[in-house]
Amino acid sequence: MPHTPEPIPINTSSGGTAGFLVYPYLFDPVGEWIGWVEEHRLVYSVFGQYVGWLNHDFRILRRRSEDFTHPDREPPARPARFYPPATVPLPPMMAELKYETMDVLDEMPDLLPVYDAFSLPEEAD
Repeated sequence: MPHTPEPIPINTSSGGTAGFLVYPYLFDPVGEWIGWVEEHRLVYSVFGQYVGWLNHDFRILRRRSEDFTHPDREPPARPARFYPPATVPLPPMMAELKYETMDVLDEMPDLLPVYDAFSLPEEAD
């Protein structure tokens, strides 16, 4: 995939925009870093765990019965803050998925948590 400075909307099968790709980084709708895409369209979470793949219509897909043969990867450096665009084009009509394939952002969005999802708030004095 070539480097693209313009954000590409990441769509869901249900017809929404669930994030953005600013290659290689993936961001949620409010601009929080949730993962990255490798050159062969494999998608990993910010913690380096395999999530699925980015298909041609910019959905993140995964096999329901994943064989877990994808080793964890070292995440790239944390990107600069991303500010999502105020408007995005309507998603295109999506092809039906076979039962063995799921749309990650529709069915298992917790596979792509934000970078600081597991940090604890500091206690007040």
